[in-house]
Amino acid sequence: MMKGLKKLTLTATYLLALIHGPSEPVSAEIVKLDHIVAVVDGDAVMASELKSRIKIVRHQLMSRNITLPSEHILQEQVLEQLILENAQLQLGKKIGASIDDWALNNAISRIATGNNLSIEGFKKSIEADGLSFASAREEIRHEMIINLVRQRFVAERIHISDSEINNFLKSREGQPEAETEYRLEHILIAIPENASSKEINAAKMSAQTIKEKLEKGASFSEMAITHSKGRHALNGGDLGWHKADELPSLFAEEATKMKKGDISAPLRNSGGFHIIKQLDVRGNKKHLQEQVHVRHILVKPTSIRTNLEAQMKARNLYARIQKGENFDKLAKAHSDDTGSALNGGTIDWTRLSLLPDEFKTVINITPSKTVSEPFKTNDGWHILEVLGKRQHDISHQVRRSQAKELLGNRKFEEELAVWLRELRARTYVEIKLKQ
Repeated sequence: MMKGLKKLTLTATYLLALIHGPSEPVSAEIVKLDHIVAVVDGDAVMASELKSRIKIVRHQLMSRNITLPSEHILQEQVLEQLILENAQLQLGKKIGASIDDWALNNAISRIATGNNLSIEGFKKSIEADGLSFASAREEIRHEMIINLVRQRFVAERIHISDSEINNFLKSREGQPEAETEYRLEHILIAIPENASSKEINAAKMSAQTIKEKLEKGASFSEMAITHSKGRHALNGGDLGWHKADELPSLFAEEATKMKKGDISAPLRNSGGFHIIKQLDVRGNKKHLQEQVHVRHILVKPTSIRTNLEAQMKARNLYARIQKGENFDKLAKAHSDDTGSALNGGTIDWTRLSLLPDEFKTVINITPSKTVSEPFKTNDGWHILEVLGKRQHDISHQVRRSQAKELLGNRKFEEELAVWLRELRARTYVEIKLKQ
C-alpha cells in the first residue's frame, strides 16, 4: 500500500532546507547545560533537541520566504512534533523495528541524488550548517523507523475492495480527468475527542476568523504555521502535489471545484475545521505501452545435442520456413519451449520491456510479418517471427491499478491522522518547558 520508504517527510525535508537555505550555524547555541523540556512515557525530550529542531525549521521557513511566527508558537508547534516522534520511536522499539546501515545508506544516497549532490557533497552541506553528519544520519534512521511503525499500525487498518475500485472508477474522480493534480495548502483548527459544544463552537469561530483574515490578504502559509494543528503546519500547510483521489475525501470534493488561488470555507470533520487553498493545478496524460505480438521456435542444447548441433538445427528450420513451410506446424513439432509450442510458438501481445534483452534487440530490427535469422540466448537458439507491433493505450488498466493504490493512500492519510490522535491521547506527556 504505502511501499517502504515512500517519503521522508520530516527530517529529510529539514536537512534539505539547510542545504538550500540561509547559512546560519545550527548548533552554535547548543553548548549550554541541557535540561528536559518534556517527558514522553518515561523518555525525555531535551532542550538541545528542541533548539536544534527549531533552528532547522527556521531555516526551512526562511528558505521559502515565510514570515516566522512568534518564538512561543514556534516552540509549541515544534515540541508537539518532537513528542509525537518520540512516542512513535518508542513504539518502534517495542515491536523491534530497526533500519540497518545498508538501508540507511541507500536512503541517504536517494536524498543526495534528488538534490544533485554526491554523498560527500551532501555530508559537506550538512556540516557547513553546523550539524554533525553522524547525527543527521541517525535523524534519518529515526524517520525511517517511524515510517515502519506507521506501516505496521496504520496500513493494517486499510482494505480496498473490488467494489470500492469499481465505484471509484465510475465516479467523477475516477474519470480520466482524475489524472489532474492539485497543490493545496491546509490549516486545521483541531477539536479534542469528545469535545463539548462550547469547544466545537470556539473552534468554528476561530476557523471563521482565520478565513476572514485570509480573504483580507493574510499569508496562508504564515497563518498555517501560527494556528494550524495539521501535520504540515511547519511547512506552511503545503500538502504538495496530489491527485484528487490521493486527498482526504473532504478535500478532494472541494479541490475539484476550486480554481487556482481559491480558499475554501471552513470544512468540518471529526478532526476539526479545515481550510484549504488551491495553489496550482496540472493536467493529465494517456498511458501508452509498447507491445509486440510474436511467435518463436526454441532449439535447446541437451545432453545429447551440442550447442553447435542446436544451432545447425535452428538454421535448418529457418531455411525450411524461408522456403514456405508453415511456422505453426514446425513450432509444434520442433520447439523446445513447451509453454508456447502447443500454440504454434505464439506469444500473445505482451509488453516489450518484459521480454529478454536478446528478444528486444531482434524485435527492434525485425519488421512486422518478418522472420528473424536464428539468434542465441541463455536458453538456446531461437527463430522469431514478428507478427505485430503497437503502442497500446492502457490508460484504463493503469487507472484501475492506480485506483487501488490511491484509494489506499487516501485511507492511509485519514487513518494516520486518527492513529496519531489516538497515540497522543494514550501517551503520558509532561511538559516541563519554561514559558
